Amino acid sequence: MRATHDERNPYLLLTPGPLTTTSTVKEAMLKDWCTWDDDYKHVVQSIRQQLLQIGHVSDDVYTSVLMQGSGTFTVESVIGTVIPNDGKLLVLVNGVYGARIAEISERLGIETIRFEQDETEPIDLEAFERHLQVHKDLTHVAVVHCETTTGMLNPLQEISKLVKAHDKTLIVDAMSSFGGIPIHVPDLQADYLISSANKCIQGVPGFGFVLARREALKQCKGQARSLSLDLYDQWEVMEHQSGKWRFTSPTHTVRAFQVALEELEAEGGVTKRYERYTANQRTLVHGMRTLGFSPVLEDDWQSPFITSYYYPEHEEFTFEAFYSRLKEKGFVIYPGKVTNIQSFRIGTIGNIDKEDVHALLSAIEASMYWTDERIEIESRI
Repeated sequence: MRATHDERNPYLLLTPGPLTTTSTVKEAMLKDWCTWDDDYKHVVQSIRQQLLQIGHVSDDVYTSVLMQGSGTFTVESVIGTVIPNDGKLLVLVNGVYGARIAEISERLGIETIRFEQDETEPIDLEAFERHLQVHKDLTHVAVVHCETTTGMLNPLQEISKLVKAHDKTLIVDAMSSFGGIPIHVPDLQADYLISSANKCIQGVPGFGFVLARREALKQCKGQARSLSLDLYDQWEVMEHQSGKWRFTSPTHTVRAFQVALEELEAEGGVTKRYERYTANQRTLVHGMRTLGFSPVLEDDWQSPFITSYYYPEHEEFTFEAFYSRLKEKGFVIYPGKVTNIQSFRIGTIGNIDKEDVHALLSAIEASMYWTDERIEIESRI
């Protein structure tokens, strides 16, 4: 499992995606494909079916749709297609990605209510339900499962129960969680679940995908506010033309994703991958605490995908210098996004394991030029 370093892969990506992929996923992109060819369309159809299996949904109740572009493109395709002109959307905002959904909705001229929560505190479910009660004319609710601003894992099961108790359409942004943590979509009664190729399934960037309840999607014909991001039309073409995309598809990315799905199954499925990610994250947090770095979130709210850390309390510390030193040693981390908190983030997903995390921690210790409090990491972690 351990990722190798060479001239083609000089560093590990410790980010929420794009992330470090296997050599076999990369090699899958060396062959060219014709978008109209039956062999390629068979790959697309196989992927669509496998995504339904990962979500534990049946083909007669749910369908899957692939959409070109980044995860945000796919989110916009859902928001812009499934909400009618007289619809009203409630968005849980406790980080930049919830805020992005709200901004997409507002830009599209949709009546939008923001339920805003502190980025570093768990959602107040009672206050959330009061919003549902007060805004009785709501038609749709959108929630981010893992808010990678901090690494917060929102309580999706509890949220979904409240949303469905009020008979609203539920849109789940599972961008950074699908494929990396067990999600039973029927239990959630989610109408739309969105994710991307370059997250926990460990593919490369190029497209996103949606698991959609068929009866809900069938009501969306002609509603889209965009031509290229029309989720209904994309689905209809894929459904009735054996996996064809309406416009040029990212063929190399699609084939790489098929290999990534095969590797997910070979690893033991989502449960085993979740166990590996969890072991990575716990190893990282323990080591970072040993080195004097404090996580922004409490452990109970933290996802296994990415963790935010406060800047150390040393005047000499700058993220730019810290980032550059780690990159020289073969590791790329992420700047922070928490409002009013100086922080940085480290991802623990992708083709990495605990050995890689230990190597990262050693590199971090060696990069701590701003302190004389040198710690022998191998004996402490």
